[in-house]
Amino acid sequence: MASNIPLTSEDLRFFTVVAAAPSLASASRALDVSRSAVTQRLALLERRLRCRLLDRTTRHVRLTEEGRLLLGRADHLLRDLDELADALGERNDVVRGHLRIAAPLGFGRKYVSGIAGEFRKHNPDVSVTLTLTDRPAISADDNSDLVIHIGELRNSSLVMVRLAPNGRVACASPAYLRQYGEPLEPGHLSKHACLALRQNQEDVTLWRFTDRQRKVTPVRVTPVMSSNDGEAVRHWALSGLGVMVRSEWDVAEDLQAGRLKRVLSQYRLPSADVVALLGTRGGRTARAEAFLTLMKRKLQPIPWRSGAERV
Repeated sequence: MASNIPLTSEDLRFFTVVAAAPSLASASRALDVSRSAVTQRLALLERRLRCRLLDRTTRHVRLTEEGRLLLGRADHLLRDLDELADALGERNDVVRGHLRIAAPLGFGRKYVSGIAGEFRKHNPDVSVTLTLTDRPAISADDNSDLVIHIGELRNSSLVMVRLAPNGRVACASPAYLRQYGEPLEPGHLSKHACLALRQNQEDVTLWRFTDRQRKVTPVRVTPVMSSNDGEAVRHWALSGLGVMVRSEWDVAEDLQAGRLKRVLSQYRLPSADVVALLGTRGGRTARAEAFLTLMKRKLQPIPWRSGAERV
């Protein structure tokens, strides 16, 4: 790699976003610029460094050896810069630096993106990157300052901050239930069309129901349709295609409006609370703490339980 090349922190932040994206089109959306702007800036960066950083096709990008080297160094340098900004900011009671947030697709669109926008208005010295994905990374060495997580948590090495309670419900459309009848106990689901949301590497075909005597009944379902997109699964259920298990936050309005009907209501499913996971990267930075404070406040009272049946 060429030496004495003046690289700015913005160059490094740009490259970390591009390197993390599955395609240049995805990177352009994350950066909120055109794809041609991303291509031109990447080409300029490669010319300045006199090496190729990414092998790219029309659909995918892959890091070269030099790209992996730059990404590794960029992560460390940006972390040091952010920690320095935090240290200086704390002396002057100023929140600053670069906040990286990862969140699930649906919940991120509905709640986190708006809260992130409000956070930026209140903290103009902070830049924000929000990554929405069907599989937020939850490893301790992840590049995010915090990860919004919903559902089963397998990695206990991370610091967890509970943001809001969230249950799970089994439900279907009234039209489906009129045609196929309503399951009266968990075992009846074997005779029904079931819809599954595949996320967080959970065993999504094992539905565990707990009755009032705390007896747990596990049911292994065979989904007739499944997706990694919660909105797709919700749309199938609304269209009368089957029974689904879904987070309370996502279906509360449909239940309240009668578009969906809860089934097996005498049973409870494992909860899927909304939490923030803080890794070793700097989860206790002033900017992360300020964002969590705002998010907790915006989720009170719990929006999906306002006037709705509690799960």
